[in-house]
Amino acid sequence: RRSGIVMTMRIGPPSFRNTRSARAMKKAQLLVAIEPLQRGLLADEDTVEAIDKLASELERMNPTKEPLNSELLSGKWELKYTTSASILGKKRKPFLRPKGPIYQTIDAASLKAKNQESGPLFNAVEAALTPKEGSVSEVDVQFTWFKILGLLPFKAPASAKGSLDTTFLDEDLRISRGDKGNLFVLLMEDPSVRLK
Repeated sequence: RRSGIVMTMRIGPPSFRNTRSARAMKKAQLLVAIEPLQRGLLADEDTVEAIDKLASELERMNPTKEPLNSELLSGKWELKYTTSASILGKKRKPFLRPKGPIYQTIDAASLKAKNQESGPLFNAVEAALTPKEGSVSEVDVQFTWFKILGLLPFKAPASAKGSLDTTFLDEDLRISRGDKGNLFVLLMEDPSVRLK
């Protein structure tokens, strides 16, 4: 009598697993999809929806359950994609829209943030962050100073505020969602940068 090994073959997609390699594949999908979109400036309605779906899938795989308590949050991040018309400069004449990188620096220890455009205008905005009560991922944002042309500072009005929820965070990628429904995808540029 012969004894043999019985093997079963599974047909269909593999079961969902939140592993480092699965996250890496999903991150790559998202980054490839947003790469030709000029930070979102060229995204039509269908593309915005598709990017949102990819971001949502990645958010469900978030390896950092408490972003506000993670050392991964602080540093200088480069904005790669957003649905925010004001950040993209959609209402500006094309020659006045940001041409180079747009950065967001977060300093979790001092609860400060700074957004900085590069040319042609070099505009910047500084903000104070306050963790939302009971949340490990969301902050209220109170803008404090605006800088026009990188030189002319003026105090932000009290009405200049919002909130930001970090929905995915790892060593090199952050996804955040704003209170106006905007999506932000950023890559870490320099984790050592802090704000005074």
